[in-house]
Amino acid sequence: MGWLFAGERHLKATDPDRSKVPMRLTPFEGEIGKTYKDSVSDWQGPVAAPEGAPNVLLILLDDVGFGQTSTFGGLIPTPNLDKLASEGIKYNRFHTTAICGPSRAALLTGRNHHQCGNGFLMEWATGFPNYSTMLPKNTATIAEVLKHNGYNTWWYGKNHSTPDWETTVAGPFDRWPTGMGFEYFYGFNAGETHQYYPVIFENTVPVEPNKTPDEGYHFMTDMTDRAIARMKLAKSVAPEKPFFMYFAPGAMHAPHHVTASWRDQFKGKFDMGWEKYRDQVFQNQLRMGIVPQGTQLTPRPEWVPEWESLSDEQKDVYCALFENFAGYFAFTDHEVGRLLNAVKELPDAENTLVIYIVGDNGASAEGGPDGTLNEIRNLNGLPTDLDEVATHLDLLGGPESEPHYPVGWAWAGNTPFQWVKQVASHLGGTRNPMVVSWPAKIQPDERPRDAFLHLVDVVPTILEAANVPMPEQVNGITQLPLAGKSFMDSFDNAGYQGRQKQYFEIFTNRSIYVDGWKANAQHTIPWRQDLAPGNWDQDRWELYNLESDFSEANDLAAMMPQKLEELKEQFAAAAEQNSVYPFDDRGAGRLAIPKPSVPGWDPESKTYIYYAGATRIAEPAAPPMKNQSWSLTASIDVNESTAEGVIMGFGGVAAGMVLYLKDGVPVFDYNFFEEHTIIQSHSPVPNGKSVIRVDFDYDGGGAGKGATVRLSVDDQLVDSAVMSATVGGRCGIDTFGVGADTGQPVTKDYQPPFEIVGSIDKVVIEIR
Repeated sequence: MGWLFAGERHLKATDPDRSKVPMRLTPFEGEIGKTYKDSVSDWQGPVAAPEGAPNVLLILLDDVGFGQTSTFGGLIPTPNLDKLASEGIKYNRFHTTAICGPSRAALLTGRNHHQCGNGFLMEWATGFPNYSTMLPKNTATIAEVLKHNGYNTWWYGKNHSTPDWETTVAGPFDRWPTGMGFEYFYGFNAGETHQYYPVIFENTVPVEPNKTPDEGYHFMTDMTDRAIARMKLAKSVAPEKPFFMYFAPGAMHAPHHVTASWRDQFKGKFDMGWEKYRDQVFQNQLRMGIVPQGTQLTPRPEWVPEWESLSDEQKDVYCALFENFAGYFAFTDHEVGRLLNAVKELPDAENTLVIYIVGDNGASAEGGPDGTLNEIRNLNGLPTDLDEVATHLDLLGGPESEPHYPVGWAWAGNTPFQWVKQVASHLGGTRNPMVVSWPAKIQPDERPRDAFLHLVDVVPTILEAANVPMPEQVNGITQLPLAGKSFMDSFDNAGYQGRQKQYFEIFTNRSIYVDGWKANAQHTIPWRQDLAPGNWDQDRWELYNLESDFSEANDLAAMMPQKLEELKEQFAAAAEQNSVYPFDDRGAGRLAIPKPSVPGWDPESKTYIYYAGATRIAEPAAPPMKNQSWSLTASIDVNESTAEGVIMGFGGVAAGMVLYLKDGVPVFDYNFFEEHTIIQSHSPVPNGKSVIRVDFDYDGGGAGKGATVRLSVDDQLVDSAVMSATVGGRCGIDTFGVGADTGQPVTKDYQPPFEIVGSIDKVVIEIR
C-alpha cells in the first residue's frame, strides 16, 4: 500500500502517516537540478484512500419502531429494505440513544452523545458543555477523517447537529456539515422539516424548491434525485475515488407528508387495532427469527387504552393517521430503493458498504394520546382536541397538515418492547433494526446477528473497512478516544458478541447494560412536555437479564436487589465518565430557555434592524418575539396599485406571525397553532412612502400568555385585537424573514414566498 493519486497507477515507496490529519502532500520523489534539463519532475498530490477502500453509504431513517418494517416482522411493506437484507445481514440488537440529535452525534463521531456536547436536542439546549449541542473539536466526525484520507464526503437530508442559532449567514460555519468534514451538504438544519415547504440549504446557502407542492414537489424525492446525480457524476469523473455518503431523510419523523395515492394503499389495513397489530408482528418476528424463541410479548401498559374501549370516531381517526404514516413509509422505502438501485449501477458497486440504520430511535409517541394534525402544538405542551383532528382529516398528509399518529401506534410499532422514543431506559426507545450489505466482503445470511451494538460502533467499523486509523490529531487538536468498537468481525462470524457495556440517558430516562444485564429507570413521559417530575431518587429501577429475556418482559429487581444496586453503581460511574450530569427533565420549560445570541450580536441590545432579503433566519437567531412585548416598524415605498407581499414572516403552517400587504391593504396575522388572530387596515397604504407599525403588548405572568396587538399606518391606529394565548415555546420548523415568506406560509391567504412588490427601507423590531 502506498501513494496513489490522480493520473498515476504506480505505488510510491512510502506509506502515508495517517495518524494526524490533514496530511501533507505526497512526497516529492523527483530530482531538482540547476535547470529543468538536469531535473526530474514528480507531481505531488493529496493522499489517496488506501487501496481497495470501499464506497460507504450510511443511511439513517428517523423515528422508526423495531416492529414497523416488513424486514423485521412489521406490517408496513418495505420491499427495498427486504431486498437489501436478502443481500446482506440483519442485526436485531443494535441500539440508538432514544432521540434524534444525540443519536446522530454519536453515529457521526463514534463517541457517546454527552461526550460530544449533544446530551439532548439543540432546541432544548442549555448552557452546560454536554448539553449545548456545540460539537467540540476533539470529537471529529467520520467525514473529517475520511475526507483527509482520499474520500469524497456528502451529506443529504437532516442535520440536527448544528446549533440553530449558528445557522444564519453570520455562522460560524465550522459546526455546519461543510465544517465537519463534508464536502457537500443538501438538507435542513433542524429536527424536522416540512416535506412540501422544506427549509433547505445547499452547503451554507439557503435555496428554494424547484417547484411547488401542487407541481409535485416533495423533499424526499428531491434529496434522492440530488444524491443519485452527484454520486453518478463523481464516479464518472473519478471512478476509483471512494465516497462516503450520509443519507438521512426527514422520514419517518413527523410531519408525515405523503400523497393520497400512497396513503390509500393502506385503507383498512390496521382496523384490527394496536393489540392485534402487536400480536401479528410478534408472530412474524418469531417465525422469521428476528426475535429468539422463548421471547415474551410485553403487555399493554396502562397509558395505552384497549382498542375495543375506543369510540368509532377514535378508531377512525387513529387508523387514518397510521395509514398516512404507513403510506409515507412505503413512499420512503421506494425513494431509498431508487438510491440503492443507482448504487448497483456504479462501476465499483460490489465494493460498496451499505449500512442502513432503520431509525435513530424507537417509534415516536409525540403525537399524544389522540394524534394530531399539528405536532408542533404538541411539542409546545398543548394537547390536540380529537374532534378538531376528525373535522380536518381531509387535510391529512397534505401541505396544510403536520400530522402525527397517537401514542398507541407508537407502542405497537415497537413490538415486542416496552416504551417509545425519548425513553432511553427501555428498548422501545433505543433498539432499532440495522441492515448491512457489502457484496465484495459479506455473504448473505438469513440469520440475524444478535451482537449487542450501539451507534458508537459504526465509526470504528467504517474505519476498519477503509483500512484507515482513527487519527490521534485532527486539524492540530488531540482527539478524544472513540467510545465504540468495530463490528466487522460479525460480517462472517455469527457468534460475534458485541459490546459488554453501554449506558443510556435521555431526559433522565436512564439505563445501563453490562454483560447481558440491564438496569432501567423510566422518568419522563414523551407526550407530556409540560411535565418535569424531579425527585430522581424516587424513580423505580427495574432489572432484566437480556440473555434470557430479549424483550425486557421479566423484571428481576425484587428478586435480585444486590445485582440491581451493582448496576446502579455502574450507571453512576458511567454518568461521571461520560459527562451525563446535571440531570434535567424539563420539556417545554427547557424549550423556552433563551439560547445564545447570533455570534457578533450584542445580547444586551433590544433593537433589531433588518432589510429586505434577510430570510431563512432560524427561530433562536430571530428577534425574541415570544413571551414579551415588542414593536415592529416597517418603512416601505410602494405603488398602491401593485402593493403586495410579505413585510415580515415568522414561522409557518403550525404557528407563527406575518405582516403583509394584500391588494395594498396591510394585514397582520398571528397563527396560534391554526387559531388565527387577524387585524388589518380598511384601506390600502398610500402611494409612495409610508410606515406600518405593529405593537404587541404581552400580558406577562409566564410563558404563552395573552396579548393585545395593534396595527397602525403612518401613526394612525387602524385595527387591534386581544389574544388569550400566544406561542410560548417554538413556532416550529420554519424561519424568520423580511421581504418574503420562504418555506411554509403562515396563512393560506397567499402562496410563498410572496415577495414584496415595492421596496422596504428597513424593518425595526424593538423588544420592550
